[in-house]
Amino acid sequence: MPPVYFFIIDVSYSAVASGMVSVVAASIKSCLDNLPGDERTLVGFLTFDSSLHFYNLKASLSQPQMLVVTELDDPFVPLPDDLLVNLRESRAVVDALLDAMPNNFAGTSQVESAMGPALQAAFMITSHIGGKLLLFQSSVPSLGVGKVKSRENPSAYGTEREAALRNPDDAFFKRYAAECSRVQITVDVFVMSMQYCDLASLAAIPRYTCGELYNYPGFMAQRDGAKLNAEIRHNLTRPTAWEAVMRVRCSKGLRISAFHGHFFNRSTDLLALPTCDPDKAFAMEIAHEEGVVQPGMAYVQCALLYTNSNGERRIRVHTMAVPVVSELSDLYNATDAGAMACMMAKLSVEKYLSSRLDETRQSLHLRLSGALKEFRLMNSSAAARTPNKFIFPETYKYLPIWTLGLMKCAAFRGGAKDVNADERIAVGHFLMAGGVDAVARLVYPAAFPLHNPSGPWGIEQEDGSVQLPPTVPLSMAWLEEGGAYLLDTGRLFVLWVGRAISPQWCVEVFGMEPTSLPQDTSGVTVEPGRDAPMSRRVNLVLRKLRAQRPLHQQVFVVRQGSGLDAHVLPYIVEDRSPSTQSYVEYMVLLHKSVMSK
Repeated sequence: MPPVYFFIIDVSYSAVASGMVSVVAASIKSCLDNLPGDERTLVGFLTFDSSLHFYNLKASLSQPQMLVVTELDDPFVPLPDDLLVNLRESRAVVDALLDAMPNNFAGTSQVESAMGPALQAAFMITSHIGGKLLLFQSSVPSLGVGKVKSRENPSAYGTEREAALRNPDDAFFKRYAAECSRVQITVDVFVMSMQYCDLASLAAIPRYTCGELYNYPGFMAQRDGAKLNAEIRHNLTRPTAWEAVMRVRCSKGLRISAFHGHFFNRSTDLLALPTCDPDKAFAMEIAHEEGVVQPGMAYVQCALLYTNSNGERRIRVHTMAVPVVSELSDLYNATDAGAMACMMAKLSVEKYLSSRLDETRQSLHLRLSGALKEFRLMNSSAAARTPNKFIFPETYKYLPIWTLGLMKCAAFRGGAKDVNADERIAVGHFLMAGGVDAVARLVYPAAFPLHNPSGPWGIEQEDGSVQLPPTVPLSMAWLEEGGAYLLDTGRLFVLWVGRAISPQWCVEVFGMEPTSLPQDTSGVTVEPGRDAPMSRRVNLVLRKLRAQRPLHQQVFVVRQGSGLDAHVLPYIVEDRSPSTQSYVEYMVLLHKSVMSK
C-alpha cells in the first residue's frame, strides 16, 4: 500500500475561534514536501461541523470542489473518486484548499460537531487501501453516533462505578477501532477542547489502531500553536511502517503470556499494527511452560513484517539470547529496573481500566513489596538474618522512587478533584505507548539548575553538541530560593523560579526585573531567546531536550510562593503532597510490608 494521509478537521465555531483551523491548515501545508512516499503518497480531506464537507481534489481542477452531506444517521460518500488523490499530481489543488480553509469558515456560527459520522465517512473513503486518519477535534462531539455525554461524576470515585468512567461510553468507539485495524487504518486523535471531551471514549480508537492521542486543554493558537505545529510535523514526517504485524517467539520451554501496548490482538501471538513508528513501545511477559527450561541460553525473537514508505515489503527481526540461571539471586542481580518500572506502568494502566485508583496504587505497591519480600526470604547472607534490616538487590535501588513516582503521576494519583478526567486518560495513553526512557522521565522528572553560570552547560561546542547541567534530587530541600530549575517531565517543562532569583538572571531570561514578574506567570515566556548570554544558554538546553521527542514540551513558568506552586508539587516526587507520601515515608511503609509475616 502507498502512504495514505486522510485529514478530518473540525470547523465548528470553537475550532475557528481558538485558531485551531488556521494552525492545522498551515502546519499540514508546511509538511507536504516532507511526507514519506515520494510520488506514491495519497492525501484527502474532510471537514465537519453539523454537516460533512467532502473535497474533490481532482488534478485538473483549478480550485477544490466542496460537496456537503447533511445526512448524519447514515452518511454516504458523494463522489466515487478524487476524494483521495495522489499528492504530487493534485498538489496545486491541495495547496489551494489549505490556503482557503481558514477563511472559508471564518464567519461560522455552528457550534455542533458530528465527529462520529465524519469518522464513518473517512472510513468509507480509505477502507479499500488503509492508511492514517488524523482527527482534529475542538467542539464536544454532539451529533450522530459517538456523541459525548457528560460523564464526569465525582461521586463515582471510590465505588464500583469508577472504572467505567475510564472506558468508552458507547460501543461505537471500540467497534470502529476494530474495523479500522481490520483494513489497516491507524487513527491519530488531536483534541483541543475548551471543556470535558470524554477522552476515555475517544482514546479507544488510537488505543486499538496503534495511534497517538494528543491533548491540548483550552487550546489557544497564540499560546499552543507552536506545540500543535511541531507535533503535527513530527507525526507526519517520522519514519513509518505500514500494514504491519508483529510476532514474538521464544525458545522451547518458554511462552509469551501477555502483550501490553496499543494494538489489536489478532491471535494469541500476533499483534496487528496498521502503522508503526519509532515512538511506540510494546511490552511482553514471558512465562515458563510446564517442565524446566534447559540450562544454558534461552532465545526471544521479535519479527515485524511491514511495508516501508517506498513500497518495499520487509521483515525486521531482533533476536536476543538470554542466560538461563538456576539461582534466584542471579535473576535479581541482573534485573533491568527501568524495564520493570515501564512494565509496572503498563500493567497499572490496564488495572485502572477495570479497578478503582486506590486499588491500582495498592497493586503497584504489592508488586514491589512482594518482589523484595521474596528476595529477603531466599537470601541467606548475614545481612538478611539481621533483625529489621531492609535489604534489596543493587539493581532495585531506583525501583521504590519510580514506583512512588507512578503513584504520584497524573494517571494514578488522587481522585476526582486531583486530576482533570481527560488529562488522566491522556497520561495513561502516554504511559502505555512509552518506552523505558519516556516512562522513567515522566515518573521522576529531571530537575536542571539553570541559575549557576559556572560550568560548560548550555554552550554550543565546536561539534554542535550541547551539554546539560547536572540534575538535583526532586525535593524542595534542594531547590534554592535564589535559583531557577527546569523540570523535564517528557510532556512539559516547568521553570521554577525562586523568590530570591538574581535580577540580572531575570532580565536576561525574561526581559524584566524580578519585581516586575506578575504573580500569575502564565504569560511570562523564555522563548524566543533574547540577545543575552543566559537566555541563549537556557534556549539551547530547551532545544537539546526537545530534540527527537514526539511531544513538543511547552515551558510553564512558576514563581515560588505564587498560587501556581500547587501545580508543581506532584512533580517534586520525594516530598509529601496532600494525597501522597514522601519518599522517606514510602520507604518506611515498604520496609514494614517486606518484614510483615
